Amino acid sequence: MSQERALWFTWSQIPGLGPILQKRIAQHFGSLAAAWSAEPDKLLAVDGIGLKLAWAISEHRPRLDLDAIQQAPGSFITPADAAYPELLYEIPDPPPILYYQGKLELLSACQQRPAIGIVGTRNPSDYGKRWTRRLTKTLCRAGFPIISGLADGIDRIAHESCLEANGNTIAVLGTGVDVFYPYRNRDLYREIGQSGLLLSEHPPGTQPEKVHFPRRNRIIAGLSRATLVTEAPRKSGALITAKLANDYGRDVFALPGSLDNVRCHGCLDILSQGAQMILREDTLVEALGAIPVAPAVPSAKVCPDLPAPLLAVFQAITVEARSLDAIVPQVSELSTGDILSALTQLELMGLINCVPGTQQYQLCPE
Repeated sequence: MSQERALWFTWSQIPGLGPILQKRIAQHFGSLAAAWSAEPDKLLAVDGIGLKLAWAISEHRPRLDLDAIQQAPGSFITPADAAYPELLYEIPDPPPILYYQGKLELLSACQQRPAIGIVGTRNPSDYGKRWTRRLTKTLCRAGFPIISGLADGIDRIAHESCLEANGNTIAVLGTGVDVFYPYRNRDLYREIGQSGLLLSEHPPGTQPEKVHFPRRNRIIAGLSRATLVTEAPRKSGALITAKLANDYGRDVFALPGSLDNVRCHGCLDILSQGAQMILREDTLVEALGAIPVAPAVPSAKVCPDLPAPLLAVFQAITVEARSLDAIVPQVSELSTGDILSALTQLELMGLINCVPGTQQYQLCPE
């Protein structure tokens, strides 16, 4: 386990330090390694950290055995891992730890084709069931990965339909990846754990708690380029996912339904608020296909005369801003200090920009 990967895990164990502050610390200091030895007065410069928390962090750090954590095994990824989705790291509170079971390479598939979140009520009507199956299979045949929450109802139908169509499906859980909830979905859990991917920010063995599921929804929205609500009443948790997706600047679609069916009222509400209406499968596929995916890493041929260390760092930069934590794992042969030096040189050469007020870097426009 690399030091930066271990530090994401270690910082997450500090009481009172949630995902929002952990990301802010990484951005402020450039890396969690640089922040590890920071004095309380330096930590106070991070927005959201007060004197009490700064001292609590300073006092808690010596109790954590970083060396032991680096040696510990575990099926999880952090923002320091190349497999961690950049799209998820864009949200304000990306999970510092993602435990997984199954095919981790499916996260890479989401970089090739926009992943689509499909959510809705736990008690769908025949109309909701039929159209969820139909839309899911159509999207799978078009190559879109499907993400949902493995709850009863729409979630279950979306996962099952995806597997039936030999598509790629990712289930984001509100429990540990080894906990069946609801228990009646255990066969589907096992199938996704073998053929798809189970993800959770909670350690193995974590039992369901009410607060876990709204938090789970932010990960579904964060992983998805677009979110589809196929059927949902006004108080459905699916609407939380849709709102978060909209807040993150992602596309939101909804299936219209009858005014006589209360299970459609949530969809009708978000349609009135600007969600895109699903009227035909072919136009939906066309609209989703127009959504950009993560940009490809630029070719080394763009700048052939760079020395090897600079070229390695340059190849890790994209047209979208990337944090140092996302860059470091891509250039594992260099130290963080060498990477920072290379970034400075590339910026002086006019090849990359540092986003003002952040520790994020992007390619200069051609």
